[in-house]
Amino acid sequence: MDFADYELNDEVYDEMFLPDGTPRGHCLSLHETLQQLSVDELRGIQERVTRSFSNEGVTFTVYGDEEADERILPIDCLPRVLPGGEWLQLENGLTQRLGALNRFLDDVYGEARILSDGVIPRDLVHGCPQYREEMRGVSVPHGSWISICGTDLVRTGQGFQVLEDNLRVPSGVSYMIANRKAVKSSLRRLYRRYRVREVEHYGRLLLETLRELAPAGNADPCIALLTPGVYNSAFYEHIFLAREIGAELVEGRDLRVEDGFVYMRTTSGLKRVDVIYRRVDDDFLDPTVFRSDSLLGVPGLMRAHRLGNVALANAPGTGVADDKSVYAYVPDMIRYYLGEEPILANVETFLCRRPEDLEYTLDNLENLVVKRVGESGGYGMLVGPHSTPAEREQNARQVRADPAGFVSQPVLALSRSPCLIENRAEPRHVDLRPFALHGRRTRIVPGAFCRVALRRGSLVVNSSQGGGGKDVWVLEN
Repeated sequence: MDFADYELNDEVYDEMFLPDGTPRGHCLSLHETLQQLSVDELRGIQERVTRSFSNEGVTFTVYGDEEADERILPIDCLPRVLPGGEWLQLENGLTQRLGALNRFLDDVYGEARILSDGVIPRDLVHGCPQYREEMRGVSVPHGSWISICGTDLVRTGQGFQVLEDNLRVPSGVSYMIANRKAVKSSLRRLYRRYRVREVEHYGRLLLETLRELAPAGNADPCIALLTPGVYNSAFYEHIFLAREIGAELVEGRDLRVEDGFVYMRTTSGLKRVDVIYRRVDDDFLDPTVFRSDSLLGVPGLMRAHRLGNVALANAPGTGVADDKSVYAYVPDMIRYYLGEEPILANVETFLCRRPEDLEYTLDNLENLVVKRVGESGGYGMLVGPHSTPAEREQNARQVRADPAGFVSQPVLALSRSPCLIENRAEPRHVDLRPFALHGRRTRIVPGAFCRVALRRGSLVVNSSQGGGGKDVWVLEN
């Protein structure tokens, strides 16, 4: 592979190269290996990696206006390499952040001291659609409201920043493991030489975490993974994770509640369930409490949870902590609950609910990213520099009509990483989604799902918006 025509930009951090085109120290071996490979050899590696995803059925679903389209996740065969020291900082920052977010949830559904002390506006929290009054006074094992967290990180010239926290039903960990399996087998000699830290033990750590959430005294709990079913965009991941942890994959119709306990239907009769790893949104969990028209949930499930007879991971109500307006206050949560300065910075965020931020946003739409506070997956987002005047005018009307429903952020120069595009190396913007687990303690595997904006010039890495993935190699040192 020849990097002679590889494009560098002084304003954008490149994951492999310094601004003068010299490979970064931790990328020297990767760069050397790629230079020694012919175009045909690289094409063969990419084809094997892609075929691996196809054979394994590594899919996601894109929902259009009329129908759902199931696709194989695009994967780039060139790994992104992170030195051990960088990873240690990320791990410490994620552990700190998850600790503060769990304390925040325990507080706002309890004494609400952070609201009484004026650190976060009370109406911001209580007015959030994801705030669940039904969780007031509920105690969760070890204060673990968030047991599985996928935090989106971006790197700019100022270092790593947190773009958002995914706390409700975070997805993508199966892609992290599938990426590793596919790329490791194709670049095995380089992988061994680098002494890459493993991620394949994620399932074991997840199982340990879920067991720690079980009702007291249960040393061998029955664990089930609750899925919305085959038409969910992440159904592949549900199957994968259930297999990884040895859990039963169930739908709402497979469960029933009797006398405040949850039972699973089996061929030999009913079996009590102690822990549910749920991949069903709050609204659909229990039709007697949330949406009465839900066919995905389990009537009586919330009562069993409140009684402490079944643990739910993640706990209902966690969505209030990943609301895009509440996100802006996470650094304040860290200072308030932990008495520490944040290790990882937030992206500067303007809350349109504030009059001055609203005016700034409306005056600078062409330079900002505008997001709906409750959306995910790249939907409902305006990227100012890539928008038309008509799109900005439409967005401005929506923001004026519902200021509290929007935030804006500066357009970030996301770091770029080399990708194999049409048999040549081209830079593409990337982010990073590590996964943190929390039961009695926090566990983080040394790796992440690296999302890639495969379209030239695009900053949107979401798979639903044309993005793909690549493997992340965290080095021993």
